[in-house]
Amino acid sequence: MNIAVRCDNLTKVYDTGGQKVTALNHINLNIHLGELMMLVGPSGCGKTTLISVIAGILDQDSGICELLGENLLTMKSKDKLRFRAEKIGFVFQAFNLLPSLNAAENVSIPLIINGEKRDVAKRKAIEVLERVGLGDRWKSLPSQLSGGQQQRVAIARALIHSPKLIVCDEPTSALDHASGHNVMTLLKEIALHKDRALVIVSHDSRIFSFADRIAEMDDGCILKTTDNR
Repeated sequence: MNIAVRCDNLTKVYDTGGQKVTALNHINLNIHLGELMMLVGPSGCGKTTLISVIAGILDQDSGICELLGENLLTMKSKDKLRFRAEKIGFVFQAFNLLPSLNAAENVSIPLIINGEKRDVAKRKAIEVLERVGLGDRWKSLPSQLSGGQQQRVAIARALIHSPKLIVCDEPTSALDHASGHNVMTLLKEIALHKDRALVIVSHDSRIFSFADRIAEMDDGCILKTTDNR
């Protein structure tokens, strides 16, 4: 399988008022195209820091992190922003939907950022909302949608520009069991295919069975990686 993400001896240290905290401690991890990798472990173990480095939101202090063969650390800021906008989709824990925009307008944001015309972006957004079962709710504001429906809008927004990597931070933490199961089924069915990787951070053991591989983290280290297929 082709490698989507390669982390080699990755280290990240935070300086919190004179006290140094090692968030990532010599992380080695490969994530392949066509697989759902789940990062699991207790709060504060480094999961969110790791996906933030992988996605180019944070810079590591040492080591190498390559995304689709590119080293984001060596890119100029404008090139990194463009690369992230084109190649990465995000599903945030808090959904991060803009309350004044309807579902289609929220979903179309990545396309507009990438220079798509608004009418074309809206049409494509409605098409993706149909794929996640919300074609009839494209005019709805986030406040008019349930938590599960808002999460589907967030997933549609992450998918619309056909990114090669989708990163999800606790996508089921705010959902009941049935809604969480539905969201994971949706992600596995429409977000994951052979030329895309899906990385999910979670401590929700109810969804671990959806992973192809599980990397268990604690104290900034990967303790073990388990093949779940």
